[in-house]
Amino acid sequence: MQTMTDAYRQRLQLASLLVGVLMAGGTGASEKSTPVSTKASASVAGTLPSQQTTQRIWITVGQRRFAITVADTAAGKAFAARLPMRLEMAELNGNEKHVDLAAPLPADASRPGTIRSGDLMLYGTKTIVLFYETFDSPYSYTRLGRVDDPVGLDRALGRRDVHVEFSDE
Repeated sequence: MQTMTDAYRQRLQLASLLVGVLMAGGTGASEKSTPVSTKASASVAGTLPSQQTTQRIWITVGQRRFAITVADTAAGKAFAARLPMRLEMAELNGNEKHVDLAAPLPADASRPGTIRSGDLMLYGTKTIVLFYETFDSPYSYTRLGRVDDPVGLDRALGRRDVHVEFSDE
């Protein structure tokens, strides 16, 4: 059985490792993908070292631009491959914007339970949904991505239909 000191030391090491990984992610606005090392000590995290690449896209709403990390899903990758695209997204329920695409994306829907502000999801195979409020939902979606920092997203999107542009640069 571990003592409180050993458990605290392991948590502190893990927290330090996570901060280091987050800081190593880069901040260049022109980066399309940022390699993120997820290497961790097996004794601290209980996992084997691995390398993961994240893809970043952008959404522009009026004068505001938000970075989106693309989900590691077939739908997320297929959506990013179609960019750039300009869309008029309709308001729904005071918590989301949505638009139907002309062609379907691959779907692998599941119930997320809690929808978070900044979640970019696929409903069915053709409906793109961008959530700007956090709430519980019984509906199933395929994850496309997530706005990295959704602060101000609700204000930028407003409560009416809105024109947006998704781009990969």
